[in-house]
Amino acid sequence: MELIHLVVAMTQSILRMPATAGFTSDQFYDLCRANPDWKLERTAYGDLVVMAPTGGETGARNANLLIRLGIWNEQSQLGIVFDSSTGFHLPNGADRSPDVAWVRRERWNALTTQQRETFPPLTPDFVMELMSPSDNLAEAQAKMQEYVENDMQLGWLFNRVAKQVEVYRPAQPTEVLQQPSQLLGSPVLPGFILSLDGFW
Repeated sequence: MELIHLVVAMTQSILRMPATAGFTSDQFYDLCRANPDWKLERTAYGDLVVMAPTGGETGARNANLLIRLGIWNEQSQLGIVFDSSTGFHLPNGADRSPDVAWVRRERWNALTTQQRETFPPLTPDFVMELMSPSDNLAEAQAKMQEYVENDMQLGWLFNRVAKQVEVYRPAQPTEVLQQPSQLLGSPVLPGFILSLDGFW
């Protein structure tokens, strides 16, 4: 009887894991460390997600978003900024790696040294996800909804093909913005204004 099978998609592969083959959070972290060339995530059901590398256009835009958030954060000193190589252990048991993430400084400082060195056991306060042209919209939306359900305070999903940004907030319907020229981070990110001139 086959215990594990691989489902292949354009941008990711999902390794379905039976209940008898689950990992603890520490074991999953060790698995990721043992395979540094693979970008791995884990769903709340324990399935492993192997993420494909991004293309040049998507990677450049991801870096730009990270830099702009980083500049604001250096000035405000309100939190910690993370790139896409950082895994977070969400309350529902999933381990996710957002393209760009931000955590309030007091939440980060409340973690132990060991928790900071592995996958921090929390959901970022703010997340940006940038879809590649081949990404599946429904999968990206489900991932954003998962963040919201696990206490994310603000999330932006960038869809370059449709020239849209979906804005996610707790207890509010998703807001869809058509080719916005800027995004406002307040009140979660006080004073952060992301200009999107030339982004689309």
